Amino acid sequence: VQLQASGGGLVQAGGSLRLSCAASGRTFSSYGMGWFRQAPGKERELVATISGSGGSTYYADSVKGRFTISRDKAKNTVYLQTNSLKPEDTAVYYCAAALKPVVTDLYGMAYWGKGTQVTVSS
Repeated sequence: VQLQASGGGLVQAGGSLRLSCAASGRTFSSYGMGWFRQAPGKERELVATISGSGGSTYYADSVKGRFTISRDKAKNTVYLQTNSLKPEDTAVYYCAAALKPVVTDLYGMAYWGKGTQVTVSS
């Protein structure tokens, strides 16, 4: 199983990025997926998760109203639209996939991608 994250980069504060995570090796159409991030010197934290059906989403308070998670089951891909980016959003963003329909923390994830760097300049 591979989770390939892409879409990171350098952006000015207030800008936007769309992160993508393509899964291969098995289908996750019935399972929860999510995005997490880790800034230098900090622990990995949850950003957003989406249920297997796509009908339920969960966001960290710090990104509510600015980030949107979505998925395309046909493409076995999960997305994270990030808007109104702030310097404190700077981190390596990781996508992850679970083996259960709903998950709202990193401990429930079974597979992890390698991450994509997001840097927000002030």
